Amino acid sequence: WVRSVRSQKEVLFLHINDGSSLESLQVVADPSLEKRDLTFGSAVEVQGKLVKSPHRRQNMELQAEAIHVVGPCDIWSFPLKMKERHPLEYVRQFPHLRCRNNALGALLRIRSEATAGIHSFFQDNGYVHIHTPIITSNDCEGAGELFQIEVSWAKESAEKTHFFNVPAFLTVSGQLHLEVMAGAFTHVFTFGPTFRAENSQSRRHLAEFYMVEAELSFTESLQDIMQVMEDLFKTVTSTVLSKCPRDVELFHKYIAPAQKVMHVTGKNYNPLILFSSSCRISYSEAVEILKQAPQTFTFKPEWGCDLQTEHEKYLVKHCGDVPVFVVNYPYDLKPFYMRDNEDGPQHTVAAVDLLVPGVGELCGGSLREERLPFLESRLQRYGKSTDARRLAWAEEYLDLRKFGSVPHGGFGMGFERYLQCILGVDNIKDVIPFPRFSHSCLL
Repeated sequence: WVRSVRSQKEVLFLHINDGSSLESLQVVADPSLEKRDLTFGSAVEVQGKLVKSPHRRQNMELQAEAIHVVGPCDIWSFPLKMKERHPLEYVRQFPHLRCRNNALGALLRIRSEATAGIHSFFQDNGYVHIHTPIITSNDCEGAGELFQIEVSWAKESAEKTHFFNVPAFLTVSGQLHLEVMAGAFTHVFTFGPTFRAENSQSRRHLAEFYMVEAELSFTESLQDIMQVMEDLFKTVTSTVLSKCPRDVELFHKYIAPAQKVMHVTGKNYNPLILFSSSCRISYSEAVEILKQAPQTFTFKPEWGCDLQTEHEKYLVKHCGDVPVFVVNYPYDLKPFYMRDNEDGPQHTVAAVDLLVPGVGELCGGSLREERLPFLESRLQRYGKSTDARRLAWAEEYLDLRKFGSVPHGGFGMGFERYLQCILGVDNIKDVIPFPRFSHSCLL
């Protein structure tokens, strides 16, 4: 695709790009090869010789012998303009064309390399990749409203029936299925789409997003879980920076120039620095820090209440703009499957959240309750304040504790939040391929 056309009296210059790199290839041609439909945005096929370029900024250039326009482009109606740096707010209006913009093209290459890096990390460390179901009957953690599956003919029928004979939903997490597999494979992970039906159009929420989740058997320490979170981040970030240095540099230079993106500054960035001064605090310590904060929060910090985004960002800033691990959350605040710390008087569970600059919570995990009596008691208490959909898997889940149960734990990381973290993008909708459901549906 043609990125620029410059015609002079004695020479014709084109810059063409196939999407594999931010850098374009310069084509040098005789002006006689110029055609009327050879414009910015058009698709071309060029034949010629690759030669060493006399210019410092490029190693090679193509001396064209023939140029064929495969697909013309009407530059007057094409919304992207040559040599114009369009803001993300502008290209967001054209979800079907925005991938041709430099910034969004760079983002998609970064997504691709980060995806490959995540798979490589887990496979290199002995994890088995599991494809967990997208359609499921369980809610897992009760983290939000679910998208329920409906069949079109059932709406028109007087007899209300479920396709699977039970209510079915789009998954919010693959964790419960991973726990099944962790009873046979020790270390397992999944990486796929998850769905939350939160009625929010904020810059932080997505209805469909990708989640990296892992489960580790034979571990009794939250430190083990935190170490995998840290190693995953460092390894994948190293991969992205080595494979897409110019793409990342574009974001730090033009998209988030004023934001300190977790020490991601310049070409000398080393992701090993990232966690060298990371902070580890308990939930109780976090609440005390927030209570003593000189600023007023929209949500008043109280022990037993969930940490809001404003709280998370303050804690990161308070600790010196480094990653913060917050551990041991209130028992009543977290899902039924988290391991009871059996402490008092402030009853807590062995849970951990990783907070990072600019984003807030990036990862959440815990040790799982592997002791059958504790889990049965928790589920009985849990069942009094919830509906059947959240207990649909209760019998099978308890079976996992009856046959060879071992101490285990795991975590989940939002992929789009990870991309926000390393790139400094403010609006999470700018790190996904298709920003609105209606358009992705049409496409």
